[in-house]
Amino acid sequence: MVLRAMEIVVSSHISELDKATARAIILLAFSEMTKAKDLVCDWQQAASDVLVAVGTRFVSSVMEELLHGLQPGILPHYFVVRTLANLSVSNVFGTVPFLTSILGTMLPMLAAAKHDTMRGVFCYALQHFSESTLEYLANLDQAPDPTVRKDAFASDISNAYDILFHQWLPSREAKLRLAVVEALGPMSHLLPSEKLEEQLPKLLPSILALYKKHAETCHVSKSLGQILEAAMSVGSRTLEVQLDSLMAALHAQICVPMESASPLVLNNQKEVLRCFTELATCSPDRLLAFLLPKLDSGSERTRVGSLQVLRHIINSAAAQMEVKKPFILSSMKPPLLDTNSKVKRAVVQVISAMAHHGYLEQPGGEAMIQYLVQQCALPPEREPQKPGADGEELPADSVRAVSVRTLYLVSTTVDRMSDVLWPHLLQFLTPVRYTGALTPLCRSLVHLARKRQEAGPGALLIKYDGHVTLPSPYAIATRLLAVSSNPYLGDGRGVASLGLLNVLHRDIHPLLGQRWATTIPLLLEYLDEHTEETLSQKEWEEKLLVFLRDTLAVVSDNTWVCQLSLEICKQLPCYNGTPQEKNFLYKCMGTALGAASSKDVVRKHLQELLESARYQEEAECEGLACCFGICAVSHLDDTLAQLENFVRSDVFRKSIGIFNIFKDHSENEVEKVKGTLILCYGHVAARAPRELVLARAESDILRNIFQCFSTKVLGIKVETKDPALKLCLVQSLCMVCQAICSSAQASSFHFSRKAELVAQMMEFIKAEPPDSLRSPIRKKAMLACTFLVSLEPALDEQERTDMIHSCLHGIMAVLPEPEGEDGSKEVSLWASRHRRHPWGGRGKSRCGLWAYQWGLHLVSFQSLYPDTMHALEDLLTSLLRRDMTPQGLQTMVEHLSPWIKSPRGHERERALGVSACLLQSFLEHLHVSALVPFHNLGLLIGLFSPRCVDLWPATRQEAVSCVYSLLYLQLGYEGFSRDYRDAVAERLLTLRDGLVHPDPAILFHTCHSIAQIIAKRLPPDQLISLLLTLFESLGDPDKNCSRAATVIINCLLKERGNLLLEKVPEIVSVLRSKLQETPEEHVLRAAQHSVCLLAAQHCEAVVSSLLGSPLPYDSHTCALWRALASEPDLPTQVLGLLLQKMTRDVPFKESRAFLLSSSPDRVATLLPLMATCALSEVMSVPASATAVLELYPQLFVALLLRVSCTLGVQLPRSLQAKERRATGSGLASRTLEPCSSAVGALQLALVRGGSEEVVQRVELERGWESLRTSVGHEEGVARLASAMAKFAGPRLPLVMKGLVSTQSSVYEIQRVTSTAFLAELLSSNVVNDLMLLESLLDNLVARQKDTCSSVRRLALRGLANVASGSPNKVRARGPQLLTAMIGGLDDRDDPQSLVALEAMAGLVKLLDLVEPGDLRPVLLHVAIRIRPFFDSEKMEFRSASIRLFGYLNKACHGDCEDVFVEQVVGGLAPLLLHLRDPQAPVASACKFALRMCGPNLECEELTAAFQKHLQEGRGLHFGEFLNTTCKHLMRHFPDLLGRLVSTSLFYFKSCWEDVRAAAPMLTGFLVLHVEPELPPQVDLEHLTAALQLLLKDPAPAVRMKAAETLGRLVKFA
Repeated sequence: MVLRAMEIVVSSHISELDKATARAIILLAFSEMTKAKDLVCDWQQAASDVLVAVGTRFVSSVMEELLHGLQPGILPHYFVVRTLANLSVSNVFGTVPFLTSILGTMLPMLAAAKHDTMRGVFCYALQHFSESTLEYLANLDQAPDPTVRKDAFASDISNAYDILFHQWLPSREAKLRLAVVEALGPMSHLLPSEKLEEQLPKLLPSILALYKKHAETCHVSKSLGQILEAAMSVGSRTLEVQLDSLMAALHAQICVPMESASPLVLNNQKEVLRCFTELATCSPDRLLAFLLPKLDSGSERTRVGSLQVLRHIINSAAAQMEVKKPFILSSMKPPLLDTNSKVKRAVVQVISAMAHHGYLEQPGGEAMIQYLVQQCALPPEREPQKPGADGEELPADSVRAVSVRTLYLVSTTVDRMSDVLWPHLLQFLTPVRYTGALTPLCRSLVHLARKRQEAGPGALLIKYDGHVTLPSPYAIATRLLAVSSNPYLGDGRGVASLGLLNVLHRDIHPLLGQRWATTIPLLLEYLDEHTEETLSQKEWEEKLLVFLRDTLAVVSDNTWVCQLSLEICKQLPCYNGTPQEKNFLYKCMGTALGAASSKDVVRKHLQELLESARYQEEAECEGLACCFGICAVSHLDDTLAQLENFVRSDVFRKSIGIFNIFKDHSENEVEKVKGTLILCYGHVAARAPRELVLARAESDILRNIFQCFSTKVLGIKVETKDPALKLCLVQSLCMVCQAICSSAQASSFHFSRKAELVAQMMEFIKAEPPDSLRSPIRKKAMLACTFLVSLEPALDEQERTDMIHSCLHGIMAVLPEPEGEDGSKEVSLWASRHRRHPWGGRGKSRCGLWAYQWGLHLVSFQSLYPDTMHALEDLLTSLLRRDMTPQGLQTMVEHLSPWIKSPRGHERERALGVSACLLQSFLEHLHVSALVPFHNLGLLIGLFSPRCVDLWPATRQEAVSCVYSLLYLQLGYEGFSRDYRDAVAERLLTLRDGLVHPDPAILFHTCHSIAQIIAKRLPPDQLISLLLTLFESLGDPDKNCSRAATVIINCLLKERGNLLLEKVPEIVSVLRSKLQETPEEHVLRAAQHSVCLLAAQHCEAVVSSLLGSPLPYDSHTCALWRALASEPDLPTQVLGLLLQKMTRDVPFKESRAFLLSSSPDRVATLLPLMATCALSEVMSVPASATAVLELYPQLFVALLLRVSCTLGVQLPRSLQAKERRATGSGLASRTLEPCSSAVGALQLALVRGGSEEVVQRVELERGWESLRTSVGHEEGVARLASAMAKFAGPRLPLVMKGLVSTQSSVYEIQRVTSTAFLAELLSSNVVNDLMLLESLLDNLVARQKDTCSSVRRLALRGLANVASGSPNKVRARGPQLLTAMIGGLDDRDDPQSLVALEAMAGLVKLLDLVEPGDLRPVLLHVAIRIRPFFDSEKMEFRSASIRLFGYLNKACHGDCEDVFVEQVVGGLAPLLLHLRDPQAPVASACKFALRMCGPNLECEELTAAFQKHLQEGRGLHFGEFLNTTCKHLMRHFPDLLGRLVSTSLFYFKSCWEDVRAAAPMLTGFLVLHVEPELPPQVDLEHLTAALQLLLKDPAPAVRMKAAETLGRLVKFA
């Protein structure tokens, strides 16, 4: 990897390499390459590559090092030779000058090389040396030594050649043979010409023989090509002798199958073709004589290979082949007839080469062009082909694809082909056999035409002189327009055809240029906007017909129009194989005839069309009918006359003879002709001018239609039974009736045959099988009735009823397909409901193809049923429009009601679909002149709405559509305009789309959403009727619909519950009772949901009603409370109301259980207790978390204060018994004990508020237990505050705000709880982080004036906590804090001095942090104030005061005032004596205080004694210590004897035995160490009396110490 990286770096930065570095790299690489004698290919090759890379610039240095490894007589290292070879190629000019010496050294070694590996590398070197030499000689003008000649290498190369050819080439080792062959190729160029000539007869056969020995022949072919090139360069004559063997061997190679596309195979083919180039240059005649006969013989491979060689020599030996063009063209005739795909593709490639070299301009070139076009016309996917003999796979590119590309490239890139292809390609446009080639033909012609336009603007492109085979302008226009009707076939021939038309506009007609320049781009743009899947065929054909009409109008030349009509008529038979295009061409014919002004021409062509039409072809018959209809727009009289003449003509009469009627085949043909004529009349009526149709409708059109429909046999009228003819009749009647209805005079038209036609249609419907749908007759008959209904005279009531009944029974009862029983086959019917018929109905314009109209085949149920249903809908809609009143709508729904409630799913689906259509139509045509009520709205919605969860998906969707329309009908009756869109009602459309899902959860969710919409838009007066109808639906046998009614009822309660305020208590009571009575799960859920719905509108009423439930709450009441918490919007309101209920009333009332009891009992009030229990139930639901978070501070504060107010509070007597019973039976879910219930609620609030860690920490510290007790309450509050500060810091600002607001509470315990919480917060830095410190300090300072001593005490605690929570703030607040503490020391309203105790503890915390200047003024006052507590009976006071005294001394170190020293001296005796205090904390405090006092006494011995004896954690030998202390005191402060003795006398009466014993000890040691000569400072009599009194002390230790002291007084005697 290092060598590879080195090679990359050197190669990319060779220009930056200095010589010294290069030398070092060379030495390293050479060493790495040669130090191992064995071959390590990867490693040594990498080192070799480094040398080659350096050699591109420092060739001399590299060569010098390599030549050291190339010593005469010694075989060099393998990679030395290989590196020399590679270097010769990478640096030709630098290496070739060395080659003569290298060859001179290396050639003698060839004979010594015995191993094939070394022989191979020598061959590799000779090959590269020869190649670099040839490159050097070819670029002598750039060479550093231009005197180098080929002769200089001839001798060495000749000697090497002898060894390689004669000794090494015959080797059995294949790799060595290939290495020799690779070397002989370039070496042949350096051989002396005479030797090359001499060796060729041996060399060439030897090389050719290797083709049989090696599978990979690329190197053989390459070497052979080089040898042939060398032979050609010396003008070898011996080559002629070996041409046959050469051509045979090379031809065999080119015919080898291409089994893989590997580089070796492709390179071999390239090298073989290179050899053929040399042979073509040498002897073109013999090569062609060998090659061309093979085009018509042999196997497919032979033919393909020969064509490949021919193509190659046409391109590479153009000069030699110039005179051979006619011969080559004539030889191409057999390949043109070959049907093999590979041969075809090869022929196309040869033609491409010929085009580039002028072959196609020769006689016979037209055949090549024609062949190319023929291949372009092949089918794009399935081509006629013969697989190869060995079954080899065909190439990826098809013949057609190659031909298309070739034609376009030849047309666009070969300039010399322009005159050859234009206008010759035009003759391929019109023949049908070239239809597949139209797209490439048009594209090529467009390119050629534009080139000619650029060359000669304004001139005609097509010159017909001498080109009698060219199509006429009419033929071109007709052909291109016809194929454009199917624009995406054939790779988009519509775009190509229209593009060619646009280019040829001047040749089509001189006046079309400007108009087509506008219209054709619009057509092309339309095609670009669509795909084959999205294009509407009908719209596209109509655009093309409009384009044709516009063209004809611009031309406005009757002669030209007649010629075009004649051409269209002439081309019609050409499209027999493409029905759609022929159908469109018929329409073009009608358009052209409509533009013709010659009536004779029109009649003549119409007659020809009727006589020549193939009536068995359905699409053609339809096209013929459309042709007549389009023509009738301009020539109505001539069209009708021609139709009537045809009916009377012999051609028609010959077909309907009496004997032919009994022949099935002839009868079928006759019916086809009749059906076509009937359709022609229908299209004529549909397209002719409306003002002309009314006069002809009954007298001409209908008369002839019925004449064709019925036949008289022996004077008897016989009606046909052919369904195809029936269909033609009803469709034509539809067209006629539609034409009449759309006329401006339709309202005054009296249709005398209306009743007859209606009766005829009803007969058709009743004749159909009632349980199956196999033909479109019902559909067509109902469509005909639809148009007949709107015409006068109107039908009477009975006729209307019979028509509705017949039509409903004719389609509703039809059985669906067996696999569609679940509705799956009819799900898609709803989706197609809004497509419209061109004659006014919804659905397809025609039922698919012409076969659908004729009914010749059984039409599938899936395609026939939707159209039939649409026809029924259109008919019923037409009837409804005759009575557009709510009562008329009700009547129509009554007809459908049995089907809506049918137990069969498909009948329900159809009935609801029809209902939806009727309601939509009623809505679209609603006209309200006065605001009137829609009195049956509730009834109708109640009928449809439960069906929104029907088992059938389509039924569900149709039910929603009905509700949607009914809501808009109500809006219409309320006066809203028709185009008004109500946002609420519009949501039904989205919900409808989601009802296809079978998931019940989704269905009922959607049902609820629908009910919401109904409730929002239903008028109040319709609510009762809707509810009554829905209550009836509760007994529906379909459980889904029954549950849907429940959902809708609940939703109505939700949306209209605002009217039920007064009924809320009653509703809640009923629901609770229902919960206890009904075990059904869905009823339970519904009841809970109903309570939630009521609470959403009347939350306070519902909460008050539920709070009225008796305590303890039963499971159902608890479930209702929890249900309220499950709703997304309710918990916040419920919790807020419960908080109000809990805090509004007093928490307890005081009462005396006994008249003589000392203190009254506190009894919990009911309402706060109920609210607390309810809070616990609500917050037990996880869904309440959001609401708890929102009300977190209020809940926390209220519940914490509720806990404080319920300490020691009892339950009312009525509940105490219930609590005992519930606890005993194990039924109580939560305790009723007031304080415990409040603590439980507080814990739930913390958990739901995301403070689980607070609950866990307090539980771990047993804080919840403390919180419930009066004694530990403050500690519990402190634990809670500490946990809140640690785990719920962001919640504290609002919590603190709430607690501060309660500090004016009338309940002391609440003030105590809030102060305790706030005080503990100050021990954490979180209040400083949250910027709450200042306000909290101010608040606690203000609490010092509270009437409750506990509040004052806790306030001092909080102020002192600043020292641990925010020590950096103490200095700033020092004076204020000290003032507060001193105020606590001076508190006179605290008989137990607990405030003073808290002040002393606080001062201990603060003294180290306050400024000395702030402390100094108060030192004396504090010292004096705390002195009395030294001897307090309470250990806490003694300990705190003494320790504080120590801290006061500590604060004065180094700057103690005399006044304070007096206080120190005055405190010495108490401190020394209290070292014997029975309480360890007091003794410890004395040790600390004495250590702190020492420095202030300015006595080093005394200070040292204190530090030595009074260390914390060490035992104290009191007597020894006291003796030492007294000795130092008397030595340094003898004047203090009197004060110390008098102080100790005070402790003779101490209540603690040890202290009483220590007092005489102190006196004795003082007396012992006082100097006798000092004046007496002690009243000996008084002292002696006191000691004598101690001798009577009950404690032996005291008496003993008194006696010892009396003995020491002798010294004063």
